Amino acid sequence: MTRSKPDEEEYWHSSKFRAFTFDDDDEFSSLKESKRAVNSIRLDDDDDEDDVEKVSWSGEPVGSISWSIKETASSAGQVRDQGFPKIDTAPSLSKQGSGYSLSSLFKGRSKTGSFQSFSESFSEVPSRSFAPELRKPKSEYKDYISDWTPEETVKRMRRGKLYSLETFRSLKDKLLLLDEAVNALDGNVITAVLIYLKKSLSKEILSRELMSREIALRHYIHYLKEVGEQKLLLDLLKSLGRVEDMALLQYRDHLGIKDEGRRKEFLKNCISLPFSPDDAAHVQDHYTLLERQIIIEASDKQMETKGQSDIFKKYPRKASILNMPIITTLYYSCFYHYGEPEGTFSSPANIRQTFKIAEKQYFLTALGARAKLKAWFDVDSLFTTKNWLGYTKKRSPIGFHRVVDILQKNNAPVQVLQEYLSLVEDTDLKISLAQKHKCHDVVIDTYKDLKDRQQLIVYRGKVERGSLEDRKIEALLNNTQMRWKN
Repeated sequence: MTRSKPDEEEYWHSSKFRAFTFDDDDEFSSLKESKRAVNSIRLDDDDDEDDVEKVSWSGEPVGSISWSIKETASSAGQVRDQGFPKIDTAPSLSKQGSGYSLSSLFKGRSKTGSFQSFSESFSEVPSRSFAPELRKPKSEYKDYISDWTPEETVKRMRRGKLYSLETFRSLKDKLLLLDEAVNALDGNVITAVLIYLKKSLSKEILSRELMSREIALRHYIHYLKEVGEQKLLLDLLKSLGRVEDMALLQYRDHLGIKDEGRRKEFLKNCISLPFSPDDAAHVQDHYTLLERQIIIEASDKQMETKGQSDIFKKYPRKASILNMPIITTLYYSCFYHYGEPEGTFSSPANIRQTFKIAEKQYFLTALGARAKLKAWFDVDSLFTTKNWLGYTKKRSPIGFHRVVDILQKNNAPVQVLQEYLSLVEDTDLKISLAQKHKCHDVVIDTYKDLKDRQQLIVYRGKVERGSLEDRKIEALLNNTQMRWKN
């Protein structure tokens, strides 16, 4: 469709935007109509909002070519001005992601539907603070540097602050750090420093330096034991010349061996290690005891299974004797093998002689085992001795008052208790034990020997009237031949 030349000129010189003039009253009416049109828009209708043509503050449609060119030019200008930052005191409105639109600013309503004033809308826009930041004190920067002295490092370790040990690289600095940790008397700090030295020094140099530092050496040995570095610990003890400690450390390995045969062979090999005289005797006894326990266990288990012994039928074994202490083994022998010839491995006399058990320990163990079985004849023979003239006499290396306590705990009859109570040498102790265990004959005979008539009369009130004890006291009180001291 072709236009005439006047029409074409009018078309190109015309515009839908008109300039504002104060002289034209029609412009005010147009502005009022535009305001009413804007107020009539509802923000809740998202579809209507999409149809509105968005324009920039300069009046150009957003997204047009001219608008893009201006935005690119303004961005380039900001890049050139970054050499010296400018403080923007005016609040900025983000073009994207803002909760406000042009219509909401005029109507005082956000997209969420809540009404607010135009000034409140601007006040909610976040603004940056450009107050100058003060420098931190130098004491705070200490946490971010690592040029501390050994003393400062140890103090920080004790207080739980940040520290670094890698800065101590020379041997001199490392030893100064170790000495400072030892002087602090803090085991955790000493161990931490030793772990670092273990990683950064050869074991030869570390062993040499620890020889003159006994406290650090003890901590290091304990640390190696805790972490289970057995080989390194053995090498350390060997380099220090502590062969006895090295032998004891190897001897401890028997605890992890469960099989008795393998454990016995291991202990046999340990006998040749460089122990001290006392420790060597202990290891030898341990090997001999385990060897004997294996023999006794195999024999007794077979007899118990086949039912060849009455004592195993009456008192079945509750546990194996393997790996038991020497006193437990002696008690087992006194319980199941008492009276066997001394030449047998299971004989109590043989065990006592082989392992050099003290007399008191043997008497206590044998007495407890035989009293448990109510074997009172064996208890009597245990204390009966003969002199060179052939006379018998009861003798106890542990004191007869202890014998009475053991017999009473095993429910010994009164006749047995009275026999050993009468052998107590201390008179007051004898009377006290006799009254405690209700051995009336011992109390009466003791007061008779003391010729104490008054105490005998008092004690008569404690026995049952008409009993044998009451009649015995009455006979003594009526005896005219007795010479009482009161």
